[in-house]
Amino acid sequence: MQQPLIITMGDPSGIGPEIIVKAIGSGALETLAYPLVVAGDAQLLLRAAETCGFKAYLSGAEPAEGSVDLVLDNMIIKVRTLSDLVPERVAYGRSNAAAGRAMADYIEWACSECLAGRASGMVTAPINKEVLQGTGLPYPGHTELLTARCGVKDSVMMLAGERLRVCLVTTHCAYREVPERLSTERILTTLKIVDSDLKHNFACQQPRLAVLALNPHAGEGGLFGDEETRLIAPAILAAQAEGIDASGPHSADTLFWFAARGDYDAVICMYHDQGLIPLKLLHFEDGVNVTLGLPIIRTSVDHGTAYDLAGTGRANPASLIAAVRMAAQMATEKC
Repeated sequence: MQQPLIITMGDPSGIGPEIIVKAIGSGALETLAYPLVVAGDAQLLLRAAETCGFKAYLSGAEPAEGSVDLVLDNMIIKVRTLSDLVPERVAYGRSNAAAGRAMADYIEWACSECLAGRASGMVTAPINKEVLQGTGLPYPGHTELLTARCGVKDSVMMLAGERLRVCLVTTHCAYREVPERLSTERILTTLKIVDSDLKHNFACQQPRLAVLALNPHAGEGGLFGDEETRLIAPAILAAQAEGIDASGPHSADTLFWFAARGDYDAVICMYHDQGLIPLKLLHFEDGVNVTLGLPIIRTSVDHGTAYDLAGTGRANPASLIAAVRMAAQMATEKC
C-alpha cells in the first residue's frame, strides 16, 4: 500500500474541519491511489461532520497512538488526533491561543512524517497567520514554516489550476517593497526551482516559462522603469544559459491570454496580485497552492479560513479536493 497523504486540519475555528469532512464524505476522493489521514482534532471534526449534516460518530480510539476513526454515513476518515480541544471553547470564527498552538502542531507533525518517508505528501487546510505568529513561531505562514523545517534556503509559491500556473518571485509584502526585494539572483533562483519541480513532480520534460515584467508595457524602453533591463532580462539570459526554456520579460496585460490557452507551462510573476488576480479569475473555486523547492510534497487550498462561513456547513470543498488530487498526482509522477 502507498504511504498516506496527510491533510492538516488548519485553524480549528475556521472552515478547515468542514471542508475536510465534506471533501471526503462526498466520495470525490474515493478513487485515489493513496490513503488519507487527517492530522487534527477528532472532536472538532465530529462537530464539523454534524454541522454539515452527516450522521457521524467516533470509533476505534487508540489513545496510545492517537488514532481514531471518524465514521460518517458509510465513509471512514482516519484521524491522527494531535489536540484535545473542547468544542464548546472553540468558537466558530474566533481563534485563540490554544487553537493556534494546535494548528501549528498539525503542520509540524505532518511535515515530520513526510520527511521521515512515512507519508507521500501533505495537504493543508487554511490557517490564521496572525494567530500562528502569536504562538511564538517567527513565520508568516505555511510556506515559510515548512521551508525552515525542511532545511532549505529557498522555496517558491505556485498557484495552479488546469488552465494556468503562476509562480511568485515575491509573496506577501507591501507593493512599495517589491522593487527593493527583486534581484537578478532571486529571479534566477525562482526560475531554477520552478523548472526543476515541474520536471520532477509534474512530468513536464522541458517546462516553458514565461517571465513577466514588473512595469507596464515591460518598462516601455525605460520610460516606466528599468527593472526589466537591469534585473529581469539578465536573470532570463542566465537561465537560458543553463538550458531553461525561459522567455520575457513579457507585459503582464497580454501574456496571461496566451498562458491560459496553453502556450506556457508556468508564468513567473514579480509580485502577489500580478499572478493571483488572473489565477483566481479562472480558478476561484478549484485553485491549488503548491510549495515548490521542498524535499516533500505540499499542496494547499487557495483560500483563507473564511470565518464568516465557519459553522454554517456551506463552505465549498472544491479547492481542497483539487489540492488532494494534485498532491496524489505529484506523488505518482515524482522522479
